[in-house]
Amino acid sequence: MSKYGKEIIIGVVPVVLAFLMYIGMNVLPILLIGVIGFSLLYMVRSKGTIGFGAGGGKAKSKGAPKYMTFEEIGGQERAKSELKEALDFLIRHEEIQKFGIRPLKGILLTGPPGTGKTLLAKASAHYTDSVFVSASGSEFVEMYVGVGASRIRDLFKEARTKAAKENKDSAIIFIDEIDVIGGKREGGQHREYDQTLNQLLTEMDGIHSSDAPRILIMAATNRKEMLDSALLRPGRFDRHIGVDLPDKKGRLHILRIHAKNKPLAPGTSLERVASETFHFSGAQLESLMNEAAIYALRDEQEEVTQEHLSMAVDKVLMGEKTDRETNNEERRRVALHELGHAISAELVRPGSVSQVSLAPRGGALGYVRHQPLQERYLYTKDFIEDQIVIALGGAAAEEIFYNGRSTGSRGDFEQALQLVGNMIESGLTSLGIVERQMVTREEWTKASSGILDELFERTKTMLLPLRYVFEQAVDTLIQEEMMTGSQFRELLRQFKTPTSA
Repeated sequence: MSKYGKEIIIGVVPVVLAFLMYIGMNVLPILLIGVIGFSLLYMVRSKGTIGFGAGGGKAKSKGAPKYMTFEEIGGQERAKSELKEALDFLIRHEEIQKFGIRPLKGILLTGPPGTGKTLLAKASAHYTDSVFVSASGSEFVEMYVGVGASRIRDLFKEARTKAAKENKDSAIIFIDEIDVIGGKREGGQHREYDQTLNQLLTEMDGIHSSDAPRILIMAATNRKEMLDSALLRPGRFDRHIGVDLPDKKGRLHILRIHAKNKPLAPGTSLERVASETFHFSGAQLESLMNEAAIYALRDEQEEVTQEHLSMAVDKVLMGEKTDRETNNEERRRVALHELGHAISAELVRPGSVSQVSLAPRGGALGYVRHQPLQERYLYTKDFIEDQIVIALGGAAAEEIFYNGRSTGSRGDFEQALQLVGNMIESGLTSLGIVERQMVTREEWTKASSGILDELFERTKTMLLPLRYVFEQAVDTLIQEEMMTGSQFRELLRQFKTPTSA
């Protein structure tokens, strides 16, 4: 039966029966045959899977599915440690009973996309030697009332059936994107989502430690704030584990895992790649290594080089190179714009430029890739202002040489406005400590404009004495098209020498 076959039958059959009764036909034999057929179909299906197999598909008929281990998941050491501690309640069942500890019913994994929440759930099944049944929140959402609730019941029934069939003492049910069905309920409205959520709560309340097999619910979401409070209370999802973006050590671990099956050239530094990929998720790092191997294959080389890895970083960040052709004047303007970013970055944060490129990627005609000298999670007012100066460097360079700006600065201004908004919401401006709702649009605009105008003038003042450096470096950048951070800094040092002599 197709994905929507059941829903179509539910909608069509009553209409057909009503029509047959209307024309005077006896529908009792048809009903009897239908009941017998449905019963036989149900008996056949009950011997197999119910529709939610491990990983969202049907269970394999030969052997047990192989789940990955925690050791195969790079980074996330804190999350893995916290998760193992929670899973021990499922493993050491008899021991925790002596202390009168209530077993956990649910574990909620929260964090940005691509950080490995689903992988952690699958590894949990291996760690606890449990059957693993998974589904996505979107699979429970249908146009017919009651279908989602029925699928929740089927999901729990399948977990118990599979555990009994495989002679397992426990089962893990994983629901990805639980915010789809577990969103906050609004009073006075009756939605299909609410029935599905109510059924999930009922099933969770029906889990008891004395039941066999023991059931543990795991769920993942990128938007914890969207979830209904009934799901988050103790006794439902007892543990909330944050799965954050990996730090440099975690990124290096992930890169090494995905580099095991790839021929890396001697001297290739994954540590350098880890330093250049601040705020990359595990999924992006896996994609990076895959793209680097594709570049090596495209170049008909036997090994993946550092250049391939660098190109892959740009591909994941900016997208593939485009075939846009620009005229000489436009290319010169783009080069001056990117030099404005790069020189501003080296002035306020020396050594931070990783690459300067004029190769069009995605929607950009050129770009400067930065690398943090050290990873930061708290930002001061001075640090944010330096970031805004770097963002405004391109537009400032255009004004110095062309007495005007172009549409190429649009993305830079959006970034600068976002940084200013962060400053205002953090109480780092003349508005003081405020909430966004407390500030009128006029006050917000006035404060933002004042900060940006001041920092833009500071950027122009900082770059004006280096006009000679721009004029000398722009031809080199146009000719080379791409320079590494060390090449750019050497170029900058050479061209600054005459002015300082």
